[in-house]
Amino acid sequence: MSESLSNVVYLSIFVIASAVTVFKFLALRRDPTPTLALTAVMFLTASPVYVLASPAGYRAVGETLDQPSFATLPVSLGILACFAYTHIITFLMDQKLREDPGALRRVVAKWTAAYVTAALLMVALFSSADLSDPADPLKFNTHYADDPLVLAFLAVFLATFGCGTLNTFWRCRRLTPEDPRLQHSLKVFGVAMWFVFGYIVLNVPAIALAAFGNHSLDTVALWGNVTGVTGFLSMCYGLSGSAVGHWLRERRDITALRPLWDLVVGGIDEELAFSVRSARSTLLTSNVTFNLHRRVIEILDGMRALRAWVAPGAAEAVYAVHARRQSEDPDQPPSLSEADLAAAATATALRDAVDRLHAARRQRALEGRPGHPHPPAAAGRLPGEDTPAGAERDRLLRVAGALREPLVQAALQALRNDRAAIAATPH
Repeated sequence: MSESLSNVVYLSIFVIASAVTVFKFLALRRDPTPTLALTAVMFLTASPVYVLASPAGYRAVGETLDQPSFATLPVSLGILACFAYTHIITFLMDQKLREDPGALRRVVAKWTAAYVTAALLMVALFSSADLSDPADPLKFNTHYADDPLVLAFLAVFLATFGCGTLNTFWRCRRLTPEDPRLQHSLKVFGVAMWFVFGYIVLNVPAIALAAFGNHSLDTVALWGNVTGVTGFLSMCYGLSGSAVGHWLRERRDITALRPLWDLVVGGIDEELAFSVRSARSTLLTSNVTFNLHRRVIEILDGMRALRAWVAPGAAEAVYAVHARRQSEDPDQPPSLSEADLAAAATATALRDAVDRLHAARRQRALEGRPGHPHPPAAAGRLPGEDTPAGAERDRLLRVAGALREPLVQAALQALRNDRAAIAATPH
């Protein structure tokens, strides 16, 4: 990669890593676990590493400190720290190790000691080397390979980095979590380790030849940066992709349920809501999982409050309209599944119940009577009241999506026409 392209790539990764860092720390605030804490710290560490690794950042640090290649040290230590964190995360995800806290502490302490020892050696070797040549941000490894102290520095770095990366890959292959999302994350994470290891595979021969004055493989070493970047981006997806996807789905579902919440909670009795203001909030920092669960519970409470106002036959009107349409065109295959029909029937019954309740409230207000109106003696049914708790979210999403469907509008109009006809009939 050229220096200009490297600047764009590395600074773009900085933006991505920073965004993931914010996401992880917000998640950590809601769910403070060691694994999530290490993940958040890993991304927090990675963000400045990619700024320093960019040629622009690299040269800026060198000019500020009057040490052209100084940025290599914090970048190398930062990379080692990032992958040390990810390595330890795989231990924390191991169910067998978690069942034996003593064994977990010992293995974590062993690898932590190895990483800390390597970091101290790297600092000592780097500080003792003569690095007065003009900075070459992308070719430090091969440019200084003929310096024994720098060669030892690189040997310690790449050996520790390589052992940790391979062990992390091996542990990812061994772990078999029950959660399919976690399985997918570990699979991607393992693939990322191979890309990261590609950085080592491409750099070692180039450094070895450069140590003897042969720079024919310097370009190969540059391709190691490409595999390293690919590995880090894959790791970002492995550690955050499923979580971000889950978060986005929950936010999407909260938004999709909003019309149903407005109908049966906001438009009926806001006291059913835990907090009307937060229920209508779209802040990215809100606890999405909690808000989604709360929204489902509040909608169900609102539906129970409306049950007494559900008219007999309101839900059945949907099935009647649908059957009539099918009979008019028998060759047409059914356009709605049973679940969708039940959702449309529930939406019709709820919209009709809200209309009846509002009409009773208006009548009571016109008559100057205080208090709440009394529901009719006879009440209809709401389809899906026996739905298991785990399936309620999907059912309510279907109901929310059906509120403005043409079938529901037609069923409501049929109910109004029937009532008008009954009202016009002389008694």
